[in-house]
Amino acid sequence: MSIFTMLVELLSGMITSTEIFVLTLLFSLPLGLLIAFGRMAKNKAVQNITKVYISIMRGTPLMLQLMVVYFGPFYLFGIRITTAYRFVAVIIGFVLNYAAYFAEIYRSGIESMPVGQYEAAKVLGYNKRQTFFKIIFPQVVKRILPPVTNEVITLVKDTSLAFVIAVSEMFTSAKAIASAQTTMMPFVIAGIFYYIFNFLVAFGMEQAEKKLSYYR
Repeated sequence: MSIFTMLVELLSGMITSTEIFVLTLLFSLPLGLLIAFGRMAKNKAVQNITKVYISIMRGTPLMLQLMVVYFGPFYLFGIRITTAYRFVAVIIGFVLNYAAYFAEIYRSGIESMPVGQYEAAKVLGYNKRQTFFKIIFPQVVKRILPPVTNEVITLVKDTSLAFVIAVSEMFTSAKAIASAQTTMMPFVIAGIFYYIFNFLVAFGMEQAEKKLSYYR
């Protein structure tokens, strides 16, 4: 099998990996912010629930969480699992996992803001919502970009874990071709794909950080 043929065979896996990456970010970033609000809530019940949720998501393997999301409906409620549900289960598992990490990043950024910023906004007549979204949050985004970048880069590599519930992403496709053709070339191509993907992500985040440099 030629390299071009391998690339064509791996294309489907590349697309699936990209879809997992994009959809996970699309849903986990806003969900993480909501969880961060719950973690900082004055209501102790809400605070404790979100604290336990974050602890479970960060304290157990993502691979295990994907299996629970996929097989859970059948073993817990007797719901028949369809093939189409596999990809949905992957997205749900990834979103729930990464939202917990993003929540802690958001929380650390929000709590690092000086109290004087809130007091000054109150004097200027801003309400709590306006204070957060117009004054606090833009500065928080600048502060949390480096740790968010680390998580996003990890996400690119973690997409390979989708294989655990038989979703054929990049790594799974490479492994199948390597096994059939007895060659390491598919793994080399997969490695190059992940590296380029991560390079582009890091470059994009670096550019975003430079644009927000006026907050220094």
